Amino acid sequence: MENSEALEKRLWESADQLRANSGLGSNEYFMPVMGLIFLRHAHNRFSRIREEIEPKLPKRSGVPRPLTKEDFKKKSALFLRDEARWGNLISLPADKDPGAVVNRAMEVIEEDNPILTGNLPKEYSKLGPEVLRSLLRIFNDSALDTTNGDVFGRIYEYFLMKFAAEKAHDGGEFYTPVSLVQTIVNVIEPDHGKVFDPACGSGGMLVQTSHFLEKIGKPTHEAVTFYGQEKSPTTIRFTKMNLAVHGLEGQIAEGNTYYTDRHEILGKADFVMANPPFNVDEIDAEKAKGDPRLPFGLPGVNKKGAVSNGNYVWISFFYSYLNPKGRAGFVMSSQASSAGHGEKKVRQKIVETGHVDVMISIRSNFFYTRSVPCELWFFDKGKPKEMLNKVLMIDARNIYRKVTRKIYDFSPEQLKNISAIVWLYRGQTDRYCRLVKEYLSTTIAESAHIAEKLKSFEEVLDALNSKITLYILRLLKETVMSITIRRSVLLRRWPSGTKRRYSIEETAKV
Repeated sequence: MENSEALEKRLWESADQLRANSGLGSNEYFMPVMGLIFLRHAHNRFSRIREEIEPKLPKRSGVPRPLTKEDFKKKSALFLRDEARWGNLISLPADKDPGAVVNRAMEVIEEDNPILTGNLPKEYSKLGPEVLRSLLRIFNDSALDTTNGDVFGRIYEYFLMKFAAEKAHDGGEFYTPVSLVQTIVNVIEPDHGKVFDPACGSGGMLVQTSHFLEKIGKPTHEAVTFYGQEKSPTTIRFTKMNLAVHGLEGQIAEGNTYYTDRHEILGKADFVMANPPFNVDEIDAEKAKGDPRLPFGLPGVNKKGAVSNGNYVWISFFYSYLNPKGRAGFVMSSQASSAGHGEKKVRQKIVETGHVDVMISIRSNFFYTRSVPCELWFFDKGKPKEMLNKVLMIDARNIYRKVTRKIYDFSPEQLKNISAIVWLYRGQTDRYCRLVKEYLSTTIAESAHIAEKLKSFEEVLDALNSKITLYILRLLKETVMSITIRRSVLLRRWPSGTKRRYSIEETAKV
């Protein structure tokens, strides 16, 4: 498959060219397009999970029982009725109204998933049948047939970024790089209780928590309850769509986290994860003053009566949401760890609690829409006493792989290696030893294929050598024949016993 950068650009250019020719405004086009990406992603997950489930379905009289929503929920996927399946949408007869059919597909999904009610776009008739059919063809691209959630996440973000540039929506941060979310999840290990993201964007933190739970064999809907808060209604629609695609549910509330705690979760969360907006300087200090979520006080107020920098407001929130055993992991501006004045005082108080657990420095180019470096911070209120005065600091700025020319991430092995450092810091040497054993087993297993691959290589090499040998022999034969002919010519022209000396020019003519 072509690289994701080229794919995103090609899909956008096709869709945007269609919009320009249709006369639609970006704000009219925005949600329907994002809805089609949602449907395509849902179709990919549904198809992949169906292939896993169908061979294992119980049978009666040789006939397998029908697929159910529960089958897909267990596998963190969205069940799709026939009316909502992508294949049926792109093979519509010419006399069918595509707008009505796609609207019905969205309605069917909402009927089966009440938590999505009112969140899926259903204005497809406004696009007109030709524009909509063309859009369906664009997102029926064969390159999308085998793409996973990470690629769709990047496509989502690319389209969001481009629409933001055209002022189709508010341009907020929606998508946190998967590598950073996985690192956060791996360090805090959210395996039970209340998991809260107070700046939930498109819900990536909650989705990756589900993937983590799958790996350790815990059903997500039994192990945790998801909570999220966002100020933008548009963003909340994306959060719910993203959760639904993965067969997940969560209590997602609309509210400005700077001033409200809609879930009243202060001191109750088992795990907090977030990627908040960095370096915000518009928080009303008067409204925030006295907030119980700011146990270390405000970090500083400017002449306009606003908090000078909101980074430590967020950091204080994350700390205060945790219960006495809770853990938090979040993305933060690199400036926060060295900021002075009021921020320095708040940082000192936080460090003195003993609950700062781990800090990881990340290089630039991990984010999709910005190139700044960042840091990952981690709190653990349940740290053992002997660890209270210790903080693990990892410089991961030279750990990365290039995904595209502009985007970097962590490889699966790099993610495991960072986790292994945390395990050793926590005294979990058994987990480290298991990882080393896993690496050795992988090396042995892969080494076993070397002889087979080498044999195949040797066969190709032997065949090539045979061809080269034949070519050389033929070349030698032709050379010998040429020499023999030239010798006979010379002998005829210069009979034995000839004493005459020939000039160089005469010899060359011969």
